Amino acid sequence: MKRLGSTGRTIDRARWATIFGYCAMTCVLIVIGVPLLWILITSFKDRGDIYVQPAVYWPNTWHPENYSYATTTLPFWTFLKNSIIVTAVVSAVKFALGVFSAYGLVFLRFPGKNVVFLVIIAALMVPNQITVISNYALVSQLGWRNTLTGIMVPLFGVAFGTFLMRNHFLSLPGEIIEAARMDGAGWWRLLTRVVLPMSGPTMVAFAVITLVNEWNEYLWPFLMADGPEVATLPVGLTLLQNTENPSVTNWGPVMAGTVMTMLPILVIFLALQRHMIKGLTSGAVKG
Repeated sequence: MKRLGSTGRTIDRARWATIFGYCAMTCVLIVIGVPLLWILITSFKDRGDIYVQPAVYWPNTWHPENYSYATTTLPFWTFLKNSIIVTAVVSAVKFALGVFSAYGLVFLRFPGKNVVFLVIIAALMVPNQITVISNYALVSQLGWRNTLTGIMVPLFGVAFGTFLMRNHFLSLPGEIIEAARMDGAGWWRLLTRVVLPMSGPTMVAFAVITLVNEWNEYLWPFLMADGPEVATLPVGLTLLQNTENPSVTNWGPVMAGTVMTMLPILVIFLALQRHMIKGLTSGAVKG
């Protein structure tokens, strides 16, 4: 009887845990999904359906021309090109620096290694906004304002990537690393033939997080771009708000531009989310 009672309590706890899990997932879905659905629907609304009380949740007439307006009123495709260039270059540099610096901190021996890692951890504690003034002054002195170079170079910092990849490298089986070294593998061969092939999910997670962050970067490109020539998509959406009447924003085209801005990175994230989850949790258990 005691065993049956214990089993019953275990089943009850599992049932309540399942119910709680589904309730939590439902709440998260509502918090994340409802704003995205609202943005999508608003992108097809006329201005009359937006500035009305009570709110119109379903447009009376659909206006897909908001998308053509968003792409023709301002140089949308120039913004898209700039975003692709900035995201691709910054992400590639961050990825390379993160992998190489983490490899050096784990597999190479040099004096002050722990101090270097502490400095990297300290850099993670400093918000990017604090360094804006000093970076702005330096970039202005170098004559890089209103250039893609001025936007990209200050974004090359890679403290998070180094921290993530270092923790993963520490979780790799030491026996495999030692066997490769005994076979005469140098640092380059050890990295490319042993370490990186075992680090696929973590590298995907690092790459996806970097791509999303750089694609959505707003403050620094906004400060560096004096015109649409080097503005990225998030900055371009700001300009789109003031195309007609600065006092009354036509949110239909703005939401259409927002949807087109989110779509590329959303597709990449959904395609790689499973690998990303594996990468973020791969260092949780050593072995």
